[in-house]
Amino acid sequence: MSPTAVPPSPVLSLPALNAAGEDAFVALLDGVYEHSPWIARRAFAARPAEGFASLAALKHALATVVREAALDEQLGLIRAHPELAGKAMIAKSLTAESTHEQRTAGLTACTPEEFARLQQLNADYNARFGWPFILAVRGPRGDGLSRQQIIDTFARRLNAHPDIERAECLRNIHRIAEIRLNDKFGVEPQLGNQVWDWAESLARFSDPGFAENGQLTVLYLTPAHRAVAAQLADWMRECGFDEVGIDAVGNVVGVYHGEDHGQPGEAPRLLTGSHYDTVRNGGKYDGRLGILVPMACVRELHRAGRRLKHGIEVVGFSEEEGQRYKATFLGSSALVGRFDPAWLDQADADGVVLRDLMRDAGLPATMDAIEALRRDPARYLGFVEVHIEQGPVLNELDLPLGIVTSINGSIRYVGEVRGLASHAGTTPMDRRRDAAAAVAELILYVEDRAGAVPEVVGTVGQLQVPNGSINVIPGRCRFSLDLRATTDAARDALDADVRARLAQICERRGLSFTLERTEAAAAAPSDAHWQSRWERAVNALGLPVHRMPSGAGHDAMKLHQAMPQAMLFQRGLNLGISHNPLEAISNDDTELCVRAFQALLDDL
Repeated sequence: MSPTAVPPSPVLSLPALNAAGEDAFVALLDGVYEHSPWIARRAFAARPAEGFASLAALKHALATVVREAALDEQLGLIRAHPELAGKAMIAKSLTAESTHEQRTAGLTACTPEEFARLQQLNADYNARFGWPFILAVRGPRGDGLSRQQIIDTFARRLNAHPDIERAECLRNIHRIAEIRLNDKFGVEPQLGNQVWDWAESLARFSDPGFAENGQLTVLYLTPAHRAVAAQLADWMRECGFDEVGIDAVGNVVGVYHGEDHGQPGEAPRLLTGSHYDTVRNGGKYDGRLGILVPMACVRELHRAGRRLKHGIEVVGFSEEEGQRYKATFLGSSALVGRFDPAWLDQADADGVVLRDLMRDAGLPATMDAIEALRRDPARYLGFVEVHIEQGPVLNELDLPLGIVTSINGSIRYVGEVRGLASHAGTTPMDRRRDAAAAVAELILYVEDRAGAVPEVVGTVGQLQVPNGSINVIPGRCRFSLDLRATTDAARDALDADVRARLAQICERRGLSFTLERTEAAAAAPSDAHWQSRWERAVNALGLPVHRMPSGAGHDAMKLHQAMPQAMLFQRGLNLGISHNPLEAISNDDTELCVRAFQALLDDL
């Protein structure tokens, strides 16, 4: 971006804004929300007596005004925005802020083909929704999306439900406002940029068959996986970690010593980290965020020449996703002494035995070496983990951070219902033994039963009719079950009810079934003291505390078996989608996440 591309804007201070009267307050925030001074006026009316504690608090207050506004006011805000590369841009009648943003994204330099495509998308979008397409074109890092990224996002969102798309427009308006506020206050999220850049750089490593298509896949001990580990180790050394290594299962371990290192009665360490493997065609931040955020904290401590009383140990866990072998949480299991020796004899889809793979990667592949990785809980304060939320809750609340109260316990099954395959035309409806209809009935029961209890979920994610035909009543139907809850008691109650209903359905329909349990993970409630530390850290940023369960499993579940644990969630963009290339974070949210981690460290 050239210096002339930056619109002239005075640097505003929070004390000056807090000292301003209503009209001055509104004037100082002019242009943050396009042609909508009512937002600043209502935020002023809701301003705390002592003023806004931080820029993050101001951003949240403005977003809350919009979220609580009437539908027609929200639509008015959306319609106050210009089309991308639209008539207002051509006529040069955009606001200074919009002109700057569209220029930054290169929309003033479209090729004829790109311009024609954008005009068609604008017309189709307006015809479908009745308002202009809104996208924060300066992007998640603030330095601009490419024209192709803009066009691809435009085309994707054209197919959304109107309610979802309206909410997505508002979230993009808040992102636009956030970047404009950063400009006004002269703020740059440098720590957030660093983490974002690290994650982007790691994403250049991907497994064959995916890398060629621009997809991110890093499975256990592939060349890409080993390259990620080597890169993390190099960065840890650059950050100033005192000890860096790759252990017997491929975990990347960095230690930053406390001030009393090597002395008698040395203070216990804080353990933190997450995983660096990915699902197939996954996102850049799942797991990796929890490695990179504490790395940034250690880098800042080292730069300042600071030592804390307690040492910090950051672990990039080598495997969590269970994508290549049936050995989910392989990396963190080793640290709590739960590595199953039978895993070493497993073969992947290509027949590669885990033990042989580990040896080829230069790892010892012996249980003695793996058992030596077990951590002594007495040497640790506890385990904390930062993670992208992987869901829509924080997005919908316009909150960058959330406090995890518990990681859900889960039970998984694969099952099959057996009936009788027969002719679809000649078999009367009251004489059918339809296996797929029985599973369909079970799916609806799971939906109703889980939906009736707070913080309980149930999913049938796989369905298959073997050798099915369009004119044959299904004689077999295979399915999966995934049952989760914040407590083991709630999970087990759901499990018992679902199994009982499956038996009732099959008995009534004259069918048989098999059900094989493939996984059972206990719930992992957050330690109350560590959860409180996260809450204080979030409060220190001027943000409200939102407590929430984690429906997804995390390495913290394994460490929970050995020491107290607690997690912090960071909001994901794009409706909170995860395990998907659309998984995204912003530099501003990540800055807050790093600052919260720093506050937690200082609180120790």
